[in-house]
This record gives sequence, C-alpha cells and structure tokens, in this order.
Amino acid sequence: METYSDGEMKQGIFGDVPGICEGAWFEDRKALAKAGVHRPLQSGICGSKSEGAESIVLSGGYEDDEDHGDVITYTGHGVNIPRTATQFEDQELDRQNMALVLSCEQQLPVRVVRGSKHRSRWSPDSGYEYGGLYRVVSWWEQRGKSGFVSRALVVDFTSYLPSRQSS
Repeated sequence: METYSDGEMKQGIFGDVPGICEGAWFEDRKALAKAGVHRPLQSGICGSKSEGAESIVLSGGYEDDEDHGDVITYTGHGVNIPRTATQFEDQELDRQNMALVLSCEQQLPVRVVRGSKHRSRWSPDSGYEYGGLYRVVSWWEQRGKSGFVSRALVVDFTSYLPSRQSS
C-alpha cells in the first residue's frame, strides 16, 4: 500500500482505478489496498462524510446485507460481533455511513468488492473480487434481523452497468 512518510493512506480515487477491470481478483485486503481498489485493511467502507464513499467491501460481516448482483442492500458501518455478523448496538449516521449518504446525494460512483466470506453467488471462492462501479440509489433506517438492533443505514446499490442480471 502506498503511504505518506507518516503512514497515512494517500488520497483515494472515486470511480474506476486505472488498470483495474471488473472481475479482477485479489488475494487479500493488503492487495486491494495496494491496488487502490479499497484502501482500508479492515473497514468495509472507504470514504469520509466530507467527500463521500470510494468503495465498499461485502465480506459477510453483517447479517442484514443482501446481494442480488445488480442490487445490493448494504447495512453500513457499525458495531457487530464479527464471528456471527450479529449487530449488538444501534448504528449511527456519522463517519462512513455519512460517506454513503453523501455518495447518494451527489450520485458518486462507488466501487464494490466481494469477499469469499460474503454469502452470495457473486462472491469468489477465495480472496476478493472487484465487482465494478455501483451507485447509491437510496438509504433508510430500519431494525435488523437481530430484533432489538436498529440499523441507522441501509443502502441500495445499483450497478452502473445495465447488462448485469439480478436474481
């Protein structure tokens, strides 16, 4: 991963990353970061509330995520139990969640990456796969599958590419 001398990540890219095509496979999060596809090594959302979201990773971390190929319902950023993907506290509409809201409001493209631990027919058997550019078309608040946990952000993503098929 390219960094400044103080260890901070360099400024990100919105939209396509030069030289990276949809379907590109990456061994791990370090490889994603080095390529500039998704820079954080752990967070599922790369972005800020002042600039928007550059990319998201679907990695099986949230029980309420849904992936239908062209359309993704993404839970957002918040507190969960990684082993079970169960949320145990309300998410807040700040930081990375606001990045997704800003991307929705400004119609910014968001790169989508799927990890092998994400349960979807579009996920790779191992590592991570770049799924292409999507746009955030809406967001809302609702209670998740855990019952008592209120999700502060659920985002629908729609592919920029009309040739994909949902099911």
